[in-house]
Parts: sequence; structure tokens; C-alpha cells
Amino acid sequence: MFESYMNGQFPLRSMTLMGQGRVTTEPDVAVIHMGIQSTGNDLAVIQSQNAQISQAILDALQWMGITDIKTFQYTIDKIYEYENGVRIDRGYTVRNILQIRTGDMELVGEFIDTAVNAGANIVDLISFEVSNPDFYYQQALNLAVMNAIEKAESISRNLGMQVDPIPRSIVENSSMIRPPQPFQRELAATPIVPGNVEIEAIVTAEFVY
Repeated sequence: MFESYMNGQFPLRSMTLMGQGRVTTEPDVAVIHMGIQSTGNDLAVIQSQNAQISQAILDALQWMGITDIKTFQYTIDKIYEYENGVRIDRGYTVRNILQIRTGDMELVGEFIDTAVNAGANIVDLISFEVSNPDFYYQQALNLAVMNAIEKAESISRNLGMQVDPIPRSIVENSSMIRPPQPFQRELAATPIVPGNVEIEAIVTAEFVY
């Protein structure tokens, strides 16, 4: 965008450009949502069974050295089905989902298998993160500013005008962390393919000429 304004008696013009910067890095933290779902007619019984299996999962994971575990979701739902317009009671579903965070990226597959062997029957989600996103975002932000400056210099050369390479103003527009692709799971050993995390920054910079 190009604009004109006055600086004392001398007309000045400005152009506003968007700069983008992106940094790609390997994630170093895995977040796993998994647990146990139990179904039955006697709520007290399935709650007790669910609790026992959940404790077995916790014990197994803690034995492997995982300490960052917390309850992510605990729900009790009544199950109904309809036959010929008549509602039929089919019991209850008790769902206990744990959130597990670990930096042992090479052992994520083993953690999942251990939990499954201890009784887990749900893997809701595996996401991958970086432990210090601000560090990478600052890099992306600097690249975004440089990208805007390069655009201004390119336009200056093409139009034969003199542009101050130092932006008059910079507005930070947004940032985005793009997670890697979902994990890959197979029977037997569970291979985990975390991929890369992309961290993006966008700025709007104004240049005077």
C-alpha cells in the first residue's frame, strides 16, 4: 500500500508491506491423551473396574519414569438406544483420559504400548510441541522484518526510488505454530513419526521514500 503525507514543507510518501518469517524445528515434547473406557449396566462396578485399570496404567507409566501425568477428562454417560421409537437403557460408559507429557521422544511408542498392555483402550490424541516456542518465534519475527525490508528494497530498485531501509513503524500481526502431521500407528511395536514444527511470524512494516 502506498500513501502520501507532508513532512514540514516536503511531501513524503510511504509504502506498507507485509513480511513473513518461518522457522522449522523438531519437536522435543510429546503430549499423549489416552486412557480407559468401560461400559456396563452397573455403574458402581464399571467405575471400580475403570479406576483399577487407570491405576494400573499410572503405575506402569510411572515405573517407566514418566512423572508429568494428570487427568485430562473423566466422564460418565448414560447409554440409550431407540427401537421402534422406544428408548432402551443400555447402561453406562465411564471414560477416564490421562494427559501424559514427555521429552523422551524416542520412547513415545513404548509408552503407548506399555499403557495399552496395562489396560488402556483409547488413544485420543498425540501432539508434538517445542519446549521453548518463544526462542523460535523470535527468530521467525526477525526473519519477518527482514522479509519486509527485502520487499521494500526490491520495489525501490524496480521503481528507481530511494527508500529508507529502516522501517518507520512495525506492527506484529500474528503468529502461528503449525503442528506436525498426526502420528503413525501400527500393530506390534508402535512407531511414532513426529515430523517437524513450523513457527511463523507476520509483521506489517511502513517505509518512507
